[in-house]
Amino acid sequence: MKVVILCGGRGLRMGELTEDAPKPLVEINHRPMLWHIMKIYEAYGFHEFILLLGYKGEKIKEYFMDYAWKNQSFTLDTATGQVELLGKTDDWKITFLDTGMDTMTGARLKMAQPYIGNETFMATYGDGLADINLDKLLCYHREKGRIATVTGVRKRSQYGILTVCDGIASAFEEKMRSDTIINGGFFVLETSVFNYIDQDTQCVFEHKPMSELAADGQLAVYSHDGFWYACDTACDIARMNQLCREGKDSWRVW
Repeated sequence: MKVVILCGGRGLRMGELTEDAPKPLVEINHRPMLWHIMKIYEAYGFHEFILLLGYKGEKIKEYFMDYAWKNQSFTLDTATGQVELLGKTDDWKITFLDTGMDTMTGARLKMAQPYIGNETFMATYGDGLADINLDKLLCYHREKGRIATVTGVRKRSQYGILTVCDGIASAFEEKMRSDTIINGGFFVLETSVFNYIDQDTQCVFEHKPMSELAADGQLAVYSHDGFWYACDTACDIARMNQLCREGKDSWRVW
């Protein structure tokens, strides 16, 4: 089963971290976010990836073209140029698909259709990490028998919540949970999902396609109550690196 990862965004809210690299290459614990995401999938037996590239997509290509020798010990025969890697390498097959600088998420997915074939596939964003059980997600999708399954996560407020009466606080709750369920990525999709996505480069998957899937009763929601975090800002990256230093990188399921 193939895994499609949206890697085309500019990451403007990350400031200087994305001046020279696309958002998925921003590092957490000395490895790109994209690497962490792929390792999560690899842990559950997924080895074939389609990366939907946009902003500075060449940097992602360069990273993986140099990946083996930069991350492995090796022996080089300078007479022949032959390289022998020493140790185990990641068993990944990666398709790098250029989908345009300003293309929206739905249109990027549509461009991947010829490379997916007729099989169920997974999809996610290049900036979200979770300790999600992908086996359970896939089983849930098959049980529900819908075209699409999205992982739903509970929205958490980053601020303390004040209850105020006549200008006086009667209660304060730090980072209170909400009953709102938001799109956490980590989709399972049937190829009939492409019937909901048009060719317009401004087609946003999270707008009309997902709304129509829901209206047709074809969007299942898998509830994930464990760790989940979307990295949108430099502060988010700092927090994730802090979790790594504290040994709290619970998304590390490999």
